[in-house]
Amino acid sequence: MLTPEETKELTRQVNELKTQIKELRTGLNQLNDQKEDAFSKKNKVSEQIRKLISQTIKLRKERNNLTFQVKRNKEERKKLNTGIQSKIKKIKEKHKERKEVEKKHKIKEKPSAIKIQIDKLETQIETSALNFEKEKKIMKVIKSLKKQYKELRAVSDVWEKTSELSKNIDTEKKTADKVHKDIQDKAKKSQEKHEIIITESKKIDELKVDEDKFNKEISAKKEEISKINTELEGKLCELSALNSKLNIQRKEKKQKRENATKKKLSERKKEAEEKIKKGGKLTTEDILALQSGENIK
Repeated sequence: MLTPEETKELTRQVNELKTQIKELRTGLNQLNDQKEDAFSKKNKVSEQIRKLISQTIKLRKERNNLTFQVKRNKEERKKLNTGIQSKIKKIKEKHKERKEVEKKHKIKEKPSAIKIQIDKLETQIETSALNFEKEKKIMKVIKSLKKQYKELRAVSDVWEKTSELSKNIDTEKKTADKVHKDIQDKAKKSQEKHEIIITESKKIDELKVDEDKFNKEISAKKEEISKINTELEGKLCELSALNSKLNIQRKEKKQKRENATKKKLSERKKEAEEKIKKGGKLTTEDILALQSGENIK
């Protein structure tokens, strides 16, 4: 049985522990709120990082595809330019060959030009009312031109090949110019995407710094929470032990009161029974004592 002083001291300790436990729980709730807030901020940053990484991967694929196309187009342009240079070399050779033919055959006009003159003069004879002398002169010119044309037909291959080469060069130059423009357009787009990738990568690095900061904050809060939980568990164990002692004290007090009550009722019952034997008058308390006494063992 505890002394009153001991009971008072235990009660004081219990109240003090309850205050400390309340403060610890309040601090714990605040830390949990701070940790959840840091988690929420960290998750937002992590989501931004994931989106930027996804965009960067997509941009890299697009840039690499454009770079590949530029490389392929450069190879095509090189091939075209090589072909053009080869044809220019050939056409120079054909020009040289043509001059030699013109010099050898004393040619001043192309076969096609002579053919145009022949057709024009023949049309004039067919459609115009010429006198005999005029028609005779024109027929003489036509004969002379036809002779020249016949001679030139033997060497006309030089002009045809020269003309064909010129047309091919023009076609290939147009194709090369188109390819060159395509290279410039794709190279520009590739560079634009590359610059965006650099900018996005810098953003990712900056966000990762923030993410790391939140992770450290979360880790620190978890450590604080763990320490407080450990302290709280200790305080709760102390409180449980003190409450056990007080509960024992309360039970002992209760038992003592019950024993005193039983004793008093037993004595009152005996007094009432004596009154009955002597024929005395019973009071209300006597009757209650007799009724209660029936349950006393």
